[in-house]
Amino acid sequence: MKLLTAAATLCVALLSGTNFALSDEVKTTKSHGLSLAGPLKYGPDFTHLDYVNPNAPKGGAIKLSARGGFDNLNPYIPKGNIASGISLTFETLMAQPSDSPSAEYGLVAESVEVAEDLSFAIYNLRAEASFHDGTPITSDDLVFSLKMVKEKGRPLFRYYYADVKDAIPMGPKRIKFVFTGPPNRELPQIVGQLLPVLSKKHFENRDFSETTLTPILGSGPYKVKEFEANRFITYERVADYWGKDLPINKGRYNFQTMRYDFYRDTSVLLEAFKAGEYDFRAENSAKNWATGYDFPALTNGLVVKENIPSNSPAGQQGYVYNLRKDKFKDPALREALAYAFDFEWLNKNIFYNQYKRTNSYFYNSVMAAKDAPTGAELALLETYRGRVPERVFGPAYEPPVTDGSGRDRKPLRAAKKILKAAGWKVEGGKLIDPNTGKPLIIEFLMYDPNSLRVAGPFIKNLEKLGVTAKSRVVDTAQYTERLRNYDFDIVTSGFAQSSSPGNEQREFWGSAAGNRPGSRNLMGIDNPAIDELIEKLIAAPTYEDLKPIVRALDRVLSWSFYIIPQYTSAFERIAYWNKFGKTDITPSQGTDITAWWVESAKERELKEKLNSLKNSN
Repeated sequence: MKLLTAAATLCVALLSGTNFALSDEVKTTKSHGLSLAGPLKYGPDFTHLDYVNPNAPKGGAIKLSARGGFDNLNPYIPKGNIASGISLTFETLMAQPSDSPSAEYGLVAESVEVAEDLSFAIYNLRAEASFHDGTPITSDDLVFSLKMVKEKGRPLFRYYYADVKDAIPMGPKRIKFVFTGPPNRELPQIVGQLLPVLSKKHFENRDFSETTLTPILGSGPYKVKEFEANRFITYERVADYWGKDLPINKGRYNFQTMRYDFYRDTSVLLEAFKAGEYDFRAENSAKNWATGYDFPALTNGLVVKENIPSNSPAGQQGYVYNLRKDKFKDPALREALAYAFDFEWLNKNIFYNQYKRTNSYFYNSVMAAKDAPTGAELALLETYRGRVPERVFGPAYEPPVTDGSGRDRKPLRAAKKILKAAGWKVEGGKLIDPNTGKPLIIEFLMYDPNSLRVAGPFIKNLEKLGVTAKSRVVDTAQYTERLRNYDFDIVTSGFAQSSSPGNEQREFWGSAAGNRPGSRNLMGIDNPAIDELIEKLIAAPTYEDLKPIVRALDRVLSWSFYIIPQYTSAFERIAYWNKFGKTDITPSQGTDITAWWVESAKERELKEKLNSLKNSN
C-alpha cells in the first residue's frame, strides 16, 4: 500500500481546506485523512461512506466459516494460529474504507499533521477514544504499541516500522512519530493504518510475545464473547463502543454477534453452507461455483448467488519456486517448467472458463508493465543493463499459451529446447541436473486436497519432460510451519497488490526479508538490483514518478522466472442466505460485510420457508 507524498499532502490541504502549522521549525499539513492518488474522496465534513446505509438497524447475528483452527488470540506475534475475526476487537489510528484504496481517514486519531519533509507525523487522538474497560487511549499506549510490535511482533511489523525511529508523547492525546532514513511518503499512513492500538496497562503483568487464549483488551467495535479453541469463536458488538458514530464507522458493524466456525476439511465447507450452518460464503472454487450450488434453497430464493466484477488490482498468484534449493537456481530451468503448465486446458476443462491468466506481478493495475519500456521506465532500466535479464528491454513478459486441447506439443518442445541449451539432458527418461548429475525431483506442497485437480495435469506434463514430480498434502498447521521455515520445493502463493505499491515490496521481494523466517519472500529472492528498485519505488516523490519504477520492477521480476504465473478471477463470487440488507453500491475493493445488516422481515420469511421445506420433506 503506497501512501502519502509531501506534494500529495499539500494538494489535499489546498483542496480540503486544512491548515498549515509549524512544528520543530518544519512546515506541516494538518488533515482528517491521508491520500496518495489525488485529493481525498471524503471531505472533512463527511458523515458516512457512500456504500453504507447510515440508518442500518443494529442487531441480529451472522455466522461465518474459517479453515483450520486457532490457538492464539494475539494476531500481532509470529506464534500460533490466529483466530479469524480477532481484528474486530482492535483499532488503529486511521482506517481505510473499501472504496478508497489509497486513502485513510481518522479513527482513533481525529487528525494528522505530516511534515513537509516527511521527517515526522503527529497524530491527534480523539478525546472519546477508549478501551473496552473505559480507560482512555493515550499517547503512552501508542508508544508501548510501537515498542511491542517492533521488538516482539511479527517480522512484517518489524520490517514496516524499521524506519520509525521514535514515538514521542506530546500530551495525553497527541503523539509524534519520528522517521529516519530517506524520505518515505508511505510511513505516515503505515503508522496510521497498521499500528495496532494496545493497552499498556493490560500487558503490565502479561508477556506480549507469548500466545494466549485470554482475550486482549481492545478498543474496537466487537469483543470476544465466547469461544472453543479450534472450533468456534463469537464476537459481540460493544454496546457503548466509543467510535460507533464516527463518519468512518456510521452504518457499519451492525451485527449484534459475529461467529466463526472452523472446519478442517474444505470439502465439508460447501455442504455446511448448503445446510445452513453458516450464512455467507466467498467461493474460491470455479468448479463449486459452476456445479455445486444446485440445491433447493437456491432454487427457492432462500440463498442468493452473485458475481461481482472485480476492479481492484489482482497482483500475482503462481507456483513459487524456493530458490534456496540449489536445483532451482538455474533461470533456464525455471523458465522451461512453465511450459508444462497448460492453463488453457485447465480453464476449459476444470475452471469452466471463469479465470484469466495473470501476466504481471501488478495485474489489473496501471502499474503493470506493458509492451516494451519507453521514456522514464526505459531510462531507469538502462542503468541496470548487465545486472538484469536482457529481455526486460523488450516486450513485457507473457506466459506460454497452448491450444487448450491438452495435446499441444509445441510448449513442451519449447521447454526441451530451453533445457538442452542450458545443459540439461534426459537419461533413462529422467531429466538430469548438469551441475549435480542427479535426476530432478520436485515436490508440490499444499494443504487443500482440491489443489490436486490443478497440480495433477501439471505433474503429468512435467513427467513428459523427465521431471520426477509429486504432491504432498499436509494439514494447515504443518503447512504454515513449513512455509515459515521455507521447507518446501514449490507452493502456490499469492501476492496481493494495492493501487499504490510501497514498503510491502521489501517484504515480498527484498533480500533481507528472504533471509529471515516467516517473510513473504517465499522465493528467497536475493537480487541487489531488485533491492535498489524497491528503495527507489519507496522514495518516489510523486505518484507519477512511482509508475515507471513499479513497471520496471515488474519486468525484472517477471523475466527472472521466480514463479509460474497462474490465474485470477474477473469476478468476486459470493453466496449468502437471504436475510441480509445491503446497499446497491459495491465498493471498488470488493464486498465489505461490515456494511451489511440483518433485515428482520427477511429473516422471519427465511425461517418460515425453511420450516415449510422441512415439513414437506
